[in-house]
Amino acid sequence: MIWDPENECMDPEQRRELQLHRLRSTVARLAANVPFYQQRFAEADVSPLDLKSVDDLRYLPFTTKDDLRETYPTGMIAVPLSELVRIHSSSGTTGTPVIAGYTRRDVDIWAETIARTICLGGGTSADILQVAYGYGLFTGGLGLHYGGERVGCTVIPMSAGNTARQVMMMRDLKSTMLACTPSYALTIADEIVDSGMDIEQLHLRNGLFGAEVWSDSSRAAIESTLNIKAHDIYGLTEIIGPGVSAECGCSCGLHICDDHFIPEIIDPETREVLPAGERGELVFTCITKEAFPVIRFRTRDITTLHYEKCECGRTTTRMDRVTGRDDDMLIIRGVNVFPSQIENVLVNIEETLPHYQLVITKEGRLDVLEVQVEVSSEIFADTIRGLEAVEDKIRRELASALSIQCRVKLVEPKSIERSIGKAKRVIDLREE
Repeated sequence: MIWDPENECMDPEQRRELQLHRLRSTVARLAANVPFYQQRFAEADVSPLDLKSVDDLRYLPFTTKDDLRETYPTGMIAVPLSELVRIHSSSGTTGTPVIAGYTRRDVDIWAETIARTICLGGGTSADILQVAYGYGLFTGGLGLHYGGERVGCTVIPMSAGNTARQVMMMRDLKSTMLACTPSYALTIADEIVDSGMDIEQLHLRNGLFGAEVWSDSSRAAIESTLNIKAHDIYGLTEIIGPGVSAECGCSCGLHICDDHFIPEIIDPETREVLPAGERGELVFTCITKEAFPVIRFRTRDITTLHYEKCECGRTTTRMDRVTGRDDDMLIIRGVNVFPSQIENVLVNIEETLPHYQLVITKEGRLDVLEVQVEVSSEIFADTIRGLEAVEDKIRRELASALSIQCRVKLVEPKSIERSIGKAKRVIDLREE
């Protein structure tokens, strides 16, 4: 099912004309109403009338998360505050939170983009959608909730946590779709196994998983344990929340709602726009939002864009699944390491469970990376020699993948804290 065939299957040239019209309108509103952009546009010596094609985006200034923090709380809002009907926020765990305002029309647009997301994930009005993303200032819960109601799903607003009750309601109310973070899906899967419940008692068919980077190995673990088709969904508080892009059943990239958000790929070092098909940093420009549209927002997510028509019939731009962020990159003894690289190694080692944590310390002048990973009760109860053999196997696989040596610590099941939201994979103690 395609939710909005008119826009999702639009002729690409017609879409570019629509994008240009909306882009010029948005730039004009920001130049008139937001002092931050007034100054940036003046410094770049650009105006809406200079935009002759979508390619002219490259002449507009970038927006970064630091810019949004420096204008906290409402310096980037482009409408009178009395017109806001909703406020959401990023977690602010790495600094001042980002405040996102929504007008009534923004909330309506958001429900539409999430409706597309749900239909991309195989959802219809006949589905029972269990939303296990957090509700509140986090955009996940309410985003999926309103989109589910727009499609006509029966929405169960479980929020995150209370995993035993999640599973009970999932069974008793016959949920057919699950929406949560990938790490929490694994926690739910653990609860099902531990409770002794037969997976055949559940009616799940599809899952909508996002808000954190996850690997193909995690996807396989979720699909096999929950007996579902797992779909990657993508969004950011700074853009709209979830609803920016999502995978269809073809699993060949995430379809971007590019009639609302124009994507670009840039070289993160030179900040130059890269040709189609090149891998680099994803940048988004909002062209329909009223309260909080951002221009060329640097997501720090690394991916590739594809423009050819999908087998599903949609003509929207597709992005590869995000497998790393350039600001999540760890530098260990001068070597660039992404947590996703480590996860790909661990999940392919049969003795390990899909729960791990990276602890970074400093000994003298040297960085030390310790990979803590859970193993099954049977493995953990093995002889010391058996455990050492597993540790040695993991060390060798990691050294081959990362080109550095790291320590490995096997821990018993459930000793690594479970997440009900975004998993905390890295503990960096070097500066403490």
